[in-house]
Amino acid sequence: MSDGQQQKGADWERFREFLNLLVRVQSDARWRGKIDMSGVVQQTLLEAFQAGEQLAGADDGQKAGWLKRALANNLADEIRKLTTARRDAGRERSLQAAIDESISQLEMLAPAKQPTPSQEVVRAERLLQLTRALSSLPETQRRVIEMHHLRGETLSDVAAALGLTRPAAAGLLHRGLKKLREILEKDLTNA
Repeated sequence: MSDGQQQKGADWERFREFLNLLVRVQSDARWRGKIDMSGVVQQTLLEAFQAGEQLAGADDGQKAGWLKRALANNLADEIRKLTTARRDAGRERSLQAAIDESISQLEMLAPAKQPTPSQEVVRAERLLQLTRALSSLPETQRRVIEMHHLRGETLSDVAAALGLTRPAAAGLLHRGLKKLREILEKDLTNA
């Protein structure tokens, strides 16, 4: 692999945690264990790498948008393979809408401070920072935040799904959000 190809691969690799988060949030319990979610992410990154020239001048916001659409399509393809149903454009559209909703929920966790004017590049970088910060949390804190804030599940449902008491889930959520804010604020001061 040439140096140029390695650089291009590293550029797309920055988005892996972002895509992993979207897949975790969108993965319906009935597909877990049946679909290789890491394979869906890998396929999406491979397609981005192969689209090279088409996306050469794209900024991070445009790349993130392209990746979201590709991920939704790849996930829909995997689900379609499992269900062997005929192609249903409505299902694909709803999956894309669900991913967009997850991104909106994810952005609400980010600190309110943002530079003016807020451009798509800044937005995409904030999402990548937030994704990295979220993935650095302990697993249970990360899962509680994802389930409650990104999937919209109630705290009682989160507790039941993880085999915790409601107060324990609330404590994990509180500590996880506090740690997430600390990480993000530290990133902002180091930038």
